[in-house]
Amino acid sequence: MQPLQRVLLGGASCAVLATMVTFAPAYAWAQDPNQEPPAAQEEPGGEVEEIVVTGSRIPRKNLTSVSPVTTLGQEEIELTGTTRIEDLVNQLPQAFANQGGSISNDATGTATVNLRNLGPTRTLVLVDGRRLPGGTPGGTSADDIAPDLNQIPAQLVKRIEVVTGGASAVYGSDAVAGVVNFIMNDSFEGLQLDAQYDWYQHNNDNGIQGLLEDSGVPVPGDRSDGATTNLTGIMGIRSSDGRGSMQLYAGYRNVEPVIQADRDFSACALGTNDDGTAFTCAGSATSVPGYFQPVDAATDLPVGDPLTIDSATGNTFRPFDFDTDLFNYGPLNFFQRPDTRYTFGGFGTYQVNDQAEVYAQLMFMDDHTQAQVAPSGLFINQFAVPCDNPLLSADQVATLCTGTGVVDTDPLAPGNQGLAQVQIGRRNVEGGGRLDDLRHTSYRGVVGVRGDLSPAWNYDIYAQYGSVVFAENFRNDFSITRGRRALDVVADPVTGAAVCRSVLDGSDPNCVPYNIWQNGGVTQAALDYLQVPGFQEGSTTQQVVNASISGDLTDLGVKFPWAASGVQVAFGTEYRYEALDLKTDAAFASGDLAGQGGPVIGVSGSFDVYDLFFEASVPFMEDQPWAQELSLDLGYRWSNYSTGINTDTYKIGPNWAPTEDFRFRASYQRAVRAPNVKELFSTRAVGLFDMNADPCAGATPTFTLAQCVNTGVTPAQYGLIADNPAGQFNALFGGTSNLGPESSDTWSAGVVFTPTFLPGLSGSIDWFDIEVDGVIGFVAPDLALRQCGETGDAFFCDRINRGAGGSLWIDPNGFVSAVNENLGSIKTSGVDVNVNYRFDLDTIWEGGPGDVTINFVGTWLDKFEVEPVPGLGTYDCAGLYGPTCGVPLPEWRNKLWIVWNTPWNVDASLSWRYIGEVTLDGLDDNPLLNDPSAPLVDSKLDSQNYIDLSASWDVEDNFTLRFGVNNLFDEDPPLSTSVPTGLGNGNTFPQVYDALGRHFFIGLTANF
Repeated sequence: MQPLQRVLLGGASCAVLATMVTFAPAYAWAQDPNQEPPAAQEEPGGEVEEIVVTGSRIPRKNLTSVSPVTTLGQEEIELTGTTRIEDLVNQLPQAFANQGGSISNDATGTATVNLRNLGPTRTLVLVDGRRLPGGTPGGTSADDIAPDLNQIPAQLVKRIEVVTGGASAVYGSDAVAGVVNFIMNDSFEGLQLDAQYDWYQHNNDNGIQGLLEDSGVPVPGDRSDGATTNLTGIMGIRSSDGRGSMQLYAGYRNVEPVIQADRDFSACALGTNDDGTAFTCAGSATSVPGYFQPVDAATDLPVGDPLTIDSATGNTFRPFDFDTDLFNYGPLNFFQRPDTRYTFGGFGTYQVNDQAEVYAQLMFMDDHTQAQVAPSGLFINQFAVPCDNPLLSADQVATLCTGTGVVDTDPLAPGNQGLAQVQIGRRNVEGGGRLDDLRHTSYRGVVGVRGDLSPAWNYDIYAQYGSVVFAENFRNDFSITRGRRALDVVADPVTGAAVCRSVLDGSDPNCVPYNIWQNGGVTQAALDYLQVPGFQEGSTTQQVVNASISGDLTDLGVKFPWAASGVQVAFGTEYRYEALDLKTDAAFASGDLAGQGGPVIGVSGSFDVYDLFFEASVPFMEDQPWAQELSLDLGYRWSNYSTGINTDTYKIGPNWAPTEDFRFRASYQRAVRAPNVKELFSTRAVGLFDMNADPCAGATPTFTLAQCVNTGVTPAQYGLIADNPAGQFNALFGGTSNLGPESSDTWSAGVVFTPTFLPGLSGSIDWFDIEVDGVIGFVAPDLALRQCGETGDAFFCDRINRGAGGSLWIDPNGFVSAVNENLGSIKTSGVDVNVNYRFDLDTIWEGGPGDVTINFVGTWLDKFEVEPVPGLGTYDCAGLYGPTCGVPLPEWRNKLWIVWNTPWNVDASLSWRYIGEVTLDGLDDNPLLNDPSAPLVDSKLDSQNYIDLSASWDVEDNFTLRFGVNNLFDEDPPLSTSVPTGLGNGNTFPQVYDALGRHFFIGLTANF
């Protein structure tokens, strides 16, 4: 068996260099598609082949970059059993979870990478140094347009290179947090077939089981589920004259679903007891058999206590019990979405002559997944119920239709009995979960020519086209309009049968009464009428044309006298076009789907940008007594956008190696992110946001009269505004066409060590500091409401529009404006630590078998400081998680990977992944974070330790078997009731923690 480094590097013979390349972030390379994998190869005459360092276009002979770079090799992909590439990237301490296969509620069907937690739109994703097209035109967030990692087949990835920190001077907009560069295997020859099967096994023995039993929730037994089948084929051929080569690939992946009912810790939607000190099985008041709250028609205020149907009688009311009657919405949600993906493509090159090599790439993906969440229904809202509805029992009529001011007069009703105003929440359990069918089909093609203009100069010209086609079919949702009609039921004047009023007056002859007034009263005909699908489709398009030249000015004499090498330069130009088009049907666009929280309106827009860029590497000293190397990297890019924006980005990076043992590096980079199409052109529409309560609602508002007047409440409305029991209120969301770019400043400084007195050891320690200004986003509606009431500041108060009666939820004209604008800042800093050591066991004891490679990478997060609005103040999310800070941001994360290359055709690996503890942001003393209602039971998510084991065995010359288990000890994830929608589900963060249990995998690779 080949040593691990030789496998990774394609036959590199230098063990120390192999270790550097494979594991050390200090020694990593970006892909030059014209080169073999990045070993420093000795050429005739003792010259070292030049390589391209990630984060620069300049080939160089040394092995370091002024920017910290982390590399993941092909062997690590194989030995971790990776089939979803985002799972591997998210294990890096510099990366934070975002969209992925474990997100169901608010899923986009994509997988994105989020460096430094600055957001996926601030992370640039490349394939072989060129951009990956946008992820999806769908979704509700501007982050959803970030590139979808599902486009990248894991088995075709030769290595992954991650540059953290600004890189806009080299790659253009979006490289604020850094760059993730996927290097594809485009030099393969022969035929390779690969098959892998993996699954989860979990022992349901969480201490929460007693709570499930007390709450009547079924307790699941031990599970083996969530299987994934992955098949890949690669074929590479080379022409007989050696001038041309081609690689073709095809892949298939099928992922089976796991629902939250199959794990004890997610089998119920967790809540807390009254003092927030213990978990309870909670849920939603939109329940079954229903939530009914009589409302005073004159004031829109609740009258008496909320009610539900008494199961003993089946058609009378009893008080709604918030301890036992809430709907458990957890079990039906997917913990792992079902997914089927097909990929195929090819890479080709042809050497026309010594000055020109033509190359091409084609990548295709079709990914089809489904997200499932709890059933839709009549989410709590105010409805008019005819008092002569024949479906009502006498008890129900007496309860709803008596009392001063409870009933509106209905002149059309027999006997003028009137209309009762009732808040109703009724879950559609008869129709099943809301099923979101998501499909993305992507195409990406590159055609280019490159070559040498002279021994010192080379060029690269290419054109690229990428497109992602999107289709979404949302099923089992309820129509709000039809729901109102189906409750407006009267007696047929001829037959006396219950019939929709809209049938009698001809406005909707298809209406079927929705009988929620008695248990078992819902009919299939009513469901067929009420359940309305929603459909949307669209695409993203990206076009790039790039031309660059790089050269060495040594022969022209442009060099310093103390350096053997001259100045190296690279310059060029780029044109890029980005477009998005999304069309939604009437159900989505009108906001008529009850389970969407508001309208989903189509958007269409585009922009283009012209760039000029320049880089230089200036060696001042080489092989001097106190400077083996002293150099300076420079870069500049000017960009002109069709939206009227002009930007300048630049970098400067000194690099000093006093000896072979140590190298000091530093850099400053100015990066930008221009607003994307969604941020610019999304149609403005009213949607929902979560807030515990309107501080001006209810009979005894939290705010004083003066504070409520600041928010638009009149003195006559004070104390008479109805609150929303579901805790959801209206906000106006949408784009702004005159947004400016975000700008960022990245500082880094570090030391790289390769001590000659300890061969095989290398590593780096790097400090980073990134500040993003003019962050594009919106003022959180609850923040605007609170600040307006407390300060009266027009900046906040002008955003609040009270509707009829002062409501922010009953009337769609009542909302808080939350449209996109350039706001505050984000600043993060910390230290990355990387240590790598390779040694022969024979050096420890005589005859020791094989060699061992150890890689350690860790990140200490010093701060993650957010200024949501200029001048408002800042809060620090380092070590926190929750509704404001989002995903867990532990102060320390690390991964230790140990590989033993045995002489028996077996490689074995062990890894330890550590995620530090985090505390709930609402318990922080900072007034911008502190929430008096924050539950104490969520105060801390404990640190997590995961142990992974794997091995690969060369069974025969052509066959390699690999197998392993991740999360060996089946650690349960930490649980919380404070998990923001879209960042987690199942009472935890499944993209952060190993939520499904042990992950077993077995794979076989055949090479011919």
